Amino acid sequence: MQLSELISYAREKYQIEEQHKWTDFPGFSVLSEPHTGTWVALLMRQWDYETGCEIERCDLKCGKSSLSEYRRTYLSSPIRMRGDKWISVAFEEETEADVVYRLFDRAVTSGEQRGFTIILDSLRSSSSDNTQRDTPLPFSGSSYRPEKEVIPDRIRAMRRLYEYGPETPESRAANFVRQGSFMADYEDDLPWSGDFSSYFPTYHDLRTEQLRGYFSWRTELRKGIYSPVPLSAAYIYIYELLNQIGTVSPEDSLQKMQAFEHGYLDPGYGDERMRQYLRRWMLEFAILNGLPAETVRQVAEPELMLGDRALSVLRSPSAHTDEEIADAILFYAGKKLPQSPVLNRDPERGKHLFSAVWRVASERFHQSSKDLFTLCFGEQTIRPWRPLASAVYHPQTRPVDGDFELDPCRLYRCRNGLWKVVSYESLFFDKNRFQGLFHAADQRFRRYCKTGHPLREVPSESWALPFIESVIDEDRRAALEAARPRITLDLSGLDQIRQDALTTRDSLLTQEELAEIHMPEEPVSVPCVKEESIPEELLPGLPLDPLPLQILRRLLLGDSVSSLILENRLMPSILADTINEALFDEIGDTVLLCENDELSLVEDYREDLTMLLGGNDA
Repeated sequence: MQLSELISYAREKYQIEEQHKWTDFPGFSVLSEPHTGTWVALLMRQWDYETGCEIERCDLKCGKSSLSEYRRTYLSSPIRMRGDKWISVAFEEETEADVVYRLFDRAVTSGEQRGFTIILDSLRSSSSDNTQRDTPLPFSGSSYRPEKEVIPDRIRAMRRLYEYGPETPESRAANFVRQGSFMADYEDDLPWSGDFSSYFPTYHDLRTEQLRGYFSWRTELRKGIYSPVPLSAAYIYIYELLNQIGTVSPEDSLQKMQAFEHGYLDPGYGDERMRQYLRRWMLEFAILNGLPAETVRQVAEPELMLGDRALSVLRSPSAHTDEEIADAILFYAGKKLPQSPVLNRDPERGKHLFSAVWRVASERFHQSSKDLFTLCFGEQTIRPWRPLASAVYHPQTRPVDGDFELDPCRLYRCRNGLWKVVSYESLFFDKNRFQGLFHAADQRFRRYCKTGHPLREVPSESWALPFIESVIDEDRRAALEAARPRITLDLSGLDQIRQDALTTRDSLLTQEELAEIHMPEEPVSVPCVKEESIPEELLPGLPLDPLPLQILRRLLLGDSVSSLILENRLMPSILADTINEALFDEIGDTVLLCENDELSLVEDYREDLTMLLGGNDA
């Protein structure tokens, strides 16, 4: 920091101009309080011939106690001024502007004093005995009188409310709330101009025209008219809402914060960092004021809520759908998995495969008595929680002891006025293990689904392969099962079918044939095919009754089966469907054709059927 910056600050905030009182000593000047003429700073510049640089220092009337309050290497006891009200500031590279400005503010309001004693080495005179004496320069008043500043009475009264003392976050917040409550309904009409930047900004950091500009901007904002303003000034408005300045209830404060996000941040007047702070503060403010959990979830940072939701799903996958599990996986799996062709080519199947991997692995994989979820995301931890510590906030009441459950993965607990949060801490996440599982899954699924370019295998991910292969095997079995033809037999109409078949048969026979079939003196003996009458080699382990096996055997031998079907009152088409379904697992295709009620073998499968039914077709 340079001395010229302090001079500019004094001019802009207090209309204090630098006064050169000694023509013989141009390196010395003073800054005086404009209304009383009281000196607040003695400025000193001296050329160092050894280094070729100008040394800049300043004696500042802010109280000797400031040295213990601000322990800085560039602060020391006064060089020229006398008394406990003065300190010295060295303007060097590490000198902090914010600290110097605060000390100068304190000097301006430290009270009136009409006389000082100043000692200048350059004014020392030599006597005949060659001894040196200090020469006092009495204060004779200032000839400088700047143009009188127009300060509204309300702002002047607000400034008098500021209580000086040790500069701590608590004291700054208390002063802010005291002044803000006083100015809660104040309006102005002087547009903001210029720039302003400060950490944890408050009214005390603003010059008069900046204060008027801020309150004018706030006046328009409260009417729904949003306009750009330096970010530090906009933060002051957020701090007002957090301290319920200008609002009637916590709900009203929260609604105004949401309106500020939509009206000021959405159009691009702020930045994303301010949005992140605002979202965090809205959550903390709502919890501190005991608002409903659903309200808190609506105003919380979306990333926080999405992360907790994903953890809740991954912790209990059996209670959730493929879609929910897949979304949770994608939240923590990194940037590459969402680009997988397995997911993009067939999203429904891809999500099923990846969610199945997590279900299987989380159920079966254990290490050191920990399940996969715990190995990837750790256990819930209890750590201190300091709500609104990153804002200018002064609590009006002591928080009530109790628990606040935001969601199944996050609980806030207050005991004796101190808060703690119970949650999963990302610091303990093993993302390499979690992402490695799904990198290996993506690599195998691409090969299985024959889609996308292949991925390189990573040896450290081999632990996940058994679970992935298990999912692939199950998916393959499900695909085969889905491809099998489904035949539904309605046995309730079987008697009617048989009756219709007999009627059809009778209509095709001659009178002589009918007489032979229905001769009462010689009843027809319908052959009954029994399992024990068939040689043992014709009873392979197939899901077929003896009669269908006998029909298959005759077809392999080239014999006609029409009479056998007719004798047993069977429908050829139904018989063909029954045999085809029974042999589908073994052959994988249709083996019997039924055309015009005549059965015939598909020649391509004759050899396969021969092997299934005994090994030869003789």
